[in-house]
Formats: sequence, C-alpha cells, structure tokens
Amino acid sequence: DAAQLSSLADETPEGRSIVVFAKEKYGLRGREIGELSERKSEFIPFTAQTRMSGINLNGREIRKGAVDAIEKYATVGGNQSSAELREIVERIAKLGGTPLVVADNHKPLGVIYLKDIVKGGMRERFNQLRQMGIRTVMITGDNPLTASSIANEAGVDDFLAEATPEDKMALIKREQAEGKLVAMTGDGTNDAPALAQADVGVAMNTGTQAAKEAGNMVDLDSDPTKLIEIVEIGKQLLMTRGALTTFSIANDVAKYFAIIPAMFAATFPVLNALNIMGLATPQSAILSAVIFNAVVIIALIPLALKGVKYRALSASSLLKRNLLIYGLGGLIAPFIGIKIIDVVVTALGLA
Repeated sequence: DAAQLSSLADETPEGRSIVVFAKEKYGLRGREIGELSERKSEFIPFTAQTRMSGINLNGREIRKGAVDAIEKYATVGGNQSSAELREIVERIAKLGGTPLVVADNHKPLGVIYLKDIVKGGMRERFNQLRQMGIRTVMITGDNPLTASSIANEAGVDDFLAEATPEDKMALIKREQAEGKLVAMTGDGTNDAPALAQADVGVAMNTGTQAAKEAGNMVDLDSDPTKLIEIVEIGKQLLMTRGALTTFSIANDVAKYFAIIPAMFAATFPVLNALNIMGLATPQSAILSAVIFNAVVIIALIPLALKGVKYRALSASSLLKRNLLIYGLGGLIAPFIGIKIIDVVVTALGLA
C-alpha cells in the first residue's frame, strides 16, 4: 500500500509500473489524485535532484526512491538503514535489478525490486552498432552495480551510473568537444536537455512530451537501437551523393581527355599522341561525347533514386570502396562508351 501511494505522483515508467503492479498483484484499489487531495494530502513528485517521490497523508510521510536518497531521508528522522536492508539492496543490484526503498515517517519499510527486461537480440544490435564504428554509452540513474550488470547483459560499451541531467549534458558536451558526433535516445523529462544538446536526439514514443519536443525525431517503436536504421539511412544518403559526385568528376576528366585530342589534333598535330582512343573525326568525337553524356544521365537515375547499398564498414573502408568502384568506373566508362558510340556513329555516317 505504501509503495503504491508513494508512486502516485511519480510519472516515470517505474512509478507507473509500481502503481499497476500493486493494483493487479495485491488487489489494491487504484486511487484518484483528486480523491486524495480532498483528504488533505500533499504529493511529492519525483525529480532528478531528490530522486524520490511520495505523499504526505493524514500525518504520514510516505516516500519511495533511490537507496541513497531514502537513507538520507531516514537519517533526518533519526533512523538508520539496517544491515539486512543493505544486503537486500546489494543482492538486487548484483542481479541487474533496480532497488527502490519505501519509507514511512522516515522509517524504511522494505525494498521494491524492479528489473529492466533486456529484449532479445539487443546484444546483437549493439554489436552491429560497434561494427559501424559507433560507441554506445548507457546513461542511467541506477547505482553502479545495477548499471554494470545491465550494460554487460545488453552488450553496451560503457555506462554512466547515478547520472543527473547535468551529468548527461556534461558527457555529451565532452564528447562533442573531442570532435565526435553524438546521438542520444531518451524518454524522460530529465532527458530533454541532453536530447536538445545532442547532434541527433531521438525521443521514444512512450516518453514524456518534454522529451518528444526536445528531440529531433520520435521513434514510434520506442526502440533505442533504432539508431542503426537512422545511421544507415544517413550514411546511405551520403554514400549515394559521394558516389554520384565521384563518378561525375572522374567521368568528366576522362571524357575531356578523350575528346580534346581528337578535336584539336588538326590544329596541333602533337596532340595526336594523346588520341589513344583513335576517334575518327572531331565531329564524331563531339557527337559521341554528347550521346554518351545523355546515356550516363539516364543510367544514373536508378542509382540516385534507390541509393548505394549500405554495408557496415568503417569510414575509411567505405571511402576506398567508393573510390575503387565509382572513381575507377567513372574513368573507364567514358573511354569504352565514347569509343563504341564513335564506331557506331562513323559506321552510320552520322559524322
């Protein structure tokens, strides 16, 4: 009953889950805030600073929150946490759970065991992010033991425990100062400043309105690893633009190298040495280049619309691959294409 009462003003997912669990598991009737207000009650909402929530009702001060926050609260009333309580808290933390202590009039009553369920396939998804050159950091308000257990279970690279909104902001600014691009996913009001500071802020659809407004986009599936798809789409756009630009520049260089010697060989005979394609006449060279240019534009439309297929490689590997395929392709294609068109044009007597 105390756990449910102290969670009524807690809008975090943990607070809502405790209210629902107490109602379903123990048959405790859900209370309306308006009903309790009529009984001269005072709600204490959860904040990142106090790290606890509660209610003052009929002379009772009921609180629920992080272990250290409740211990400080109990000390104010002259109570100390027992060795049994600390043992339970440590056991829950080592199992990867989140221990929340409930107190009544500054006296600890017990511990709520909350457990974040790591979805199947999360470790594989984080491995995929790692292969893409992305370092993942889990930022949580949980104690270090719980954070370490969850991070190991999920396969996260690093974690920041007992983090306040200021800690999240400091971490993001520190990474940005080192020249890194930072993406942040979050769902709580306390995540809003960090979501706004990050280069890419992704708010969960199940999150608070403040988080949704602070982020650059909202993930309707509420999946933190949706960053994989976001990065893939972004990199595919950059790769496609880079591929088209590389091919276009290489294509122009080769094209002009092919037609200029043929065009000016009559005026400057020394240029005949550069006419390695052996184009028939200046007229056929120009016509072949124009036709080839039109054909290339049509051929590149599907690539521009569909995009270059993305592969989870490092930036240097992607650059080498694009230079090899589109740079080399852009150099070779004009020589082959213009020569074939020149032969056809000459055979048909069009130039």
